[in-house]
Amino acid sequence: MYAWIWRKLPFGLPGKLAGSLLLATTMVALLWYVVFPWAEPLLPFDDVQVTQEDSSVPGAPDGDLGPGDEGAVDDDAPAGDEHDLPYDTDRNNTPPPDEDE
Repeated sequence: MYAWIWRKLPFGLPGKLAGSLLLATTMVALLWYVVFPWAEPLLPFDDVQVTQEDSSVPGAPDGDLGPGDEGAVDDDAPAGDEHDLPYDTDRNNTPPPDEDE
């Protein structure tokens, strides 16, 4: 198909190159401004809806609180302080200097 188009383009090599560029630009514009806008509502890529019903933990029974909700307790967490992190939170978080110094 491309060889047939190349043979049918007029004006020698410069005309064939210019014609090829014009055809490619036309096809890209046709896809960009006609085909893709027509197909966009049919594609599920932008179908994202976050609602209050979706705020629970995925796979958990109804009524369970999500991980960011108050009163949520992770049953799989190790015993001890709920906020016991395995790393130091103060080392790279230095407080601002006092204005007196």
